[in-house]
Amino acid sequence: MRLKLAGLAAAALLAATGAQAQTAPYPHKVVTLVTHSSPGGGSDVFLREMVKHLGKYIAATFIVENVSGGSGARAMSRLATSKPDGSIFYAITPTYIYTSLMSKPRHTWRDLEPLAVLFADPEVLYTRAESPHKTVRELIESARKSRARFGVANPASLERQAAERLKTAAGVNAAIVSHEGGGDLMINVLNGTLDGGVGEIQELRAQLAGSKIRLLGSFTAQRLADFPDLPTVKEQGFDVVVHKFRGLAGPKGLPADIIAIWDKAVPQLLADPDYKKVYGAESLIVDARTAAQASQLVQSFAEESEAFLKQTGVIK
Repeated sequence: MRLKLAGLAAAALLAATGAQAQTAPYPHKVVTLVTHSSPGGGSDVFLREMVKHLGKYIAATFIVENVSGGSGARAMSRLATSKPDGSIFYAITPTYIYTSLMSKPRHTWRDLEPLAVLFADPEVLYTRAESPHKTVRELIESARKSRARFGVANPASLERQAAERLKTAAGVNAAIVSHEGGGDLMINVLNGTLDGGVGEIQELRAQLAGSKIRLLGSFTAQRLADFPDLPTVKEQGFDVVVHKFRGLAGPKGLPADIIAIWDKAVPQLLADPDYKKVYGAESLIVDARTAAQASQLVQSFAEESEAFLKQTGVIK
């Protein structure tokens, strides 16, 4: 329900700000957008598609920098040790919170300042096309008979937590297997090493188009608009709903004038007809939040995640 309300609020915000956008002056000619994803990963694709349109609303050149390592730990340090002057930002997802909680890196999510949230990114459970399982319930029933193997692309990720929560909700003895990236995960799903994988629609498009994989269910509160026949995991009897936010954060101490520019530009960007076609094709759900609202979301998400990790014994 919260996601649905957020979507309605975002739609109203876009309607109010989408008309006659003007390019806002900016104090830097070049702005670096950092991601911990390798090229082709979810956050990498998000940034590279976004910058094709962002220059219409902020007068700067945007470049994408891939800083891999430590499930986001290196990228967080890159940001935390940079000047908070609006010249550099980091593509955030729940991964940067999980990495902070699970691996105790030198710099954590607390050392960064949320700038904006743009989307909620649907997570889905999928399997290879040749699998005998056509629903989440069929996969779980099989897991009751013999230990299943669910794959995720990152040990400190929302995908990992979605798999762990499904395992707990279903009461099955399943192994959660993490990988270096979505490519390795996909290989192991396709060759049958894994019974199922948890991932993002945008990372699965090629395999879906080639009929190589089958979607079993989404971890969203409602069915996905472009997959209306795909039931949610909750509809199939397992109360697991996750909210993967996707946005930007900067070094701690961002100036008010920088925040104001982005608070105005983000709704204009999301209302851009050309950009709408791009993120609509990736099943991204608009969930526009200002810097202040993004900070509240990240804070509450971190508190809930820490409580869950402690409850399940992952951290003390």
